[in-house]
Amino acid sequence: MSKLVTQAISQLPQALPAWRHDPQRGGTITREFLFEDFRQAFGFMTQVALAAERHDHHPEWSNVYNRVVITLTTHDVQGLSTKDIELARVADQVFESVSTRQA
Repeated sequence: MSKLVTQAISQLPQALPAWRHDPQRGGTITREFLFEDFRQAFGFMTQVALAAERHDHHPEWSNVYNRVVITLTTHDVQGLSTKDIELARVADQVFESVSTRQA
């Protein structure tokens, strides 16, 4: 696993349009997900947590009622890696399958 190169980072808006890139800490991507209620948000978090465990890559996240904010970065490379992109895509897919709202 290696840190994403500048060219790959510049393509993030097209690859992950709902995610916001921030160069802090070597590079992070963040997305806020909104749900109908806490139950739906918690179900989303559960599914993402299981995928994160399978990928051995764990998000930084917070949850307040129907809102989940996920920030991804790879501490081992001090920035973004393909693991972050993969987990972001998983989160997007899970969101599409469980949510009736659009973030």
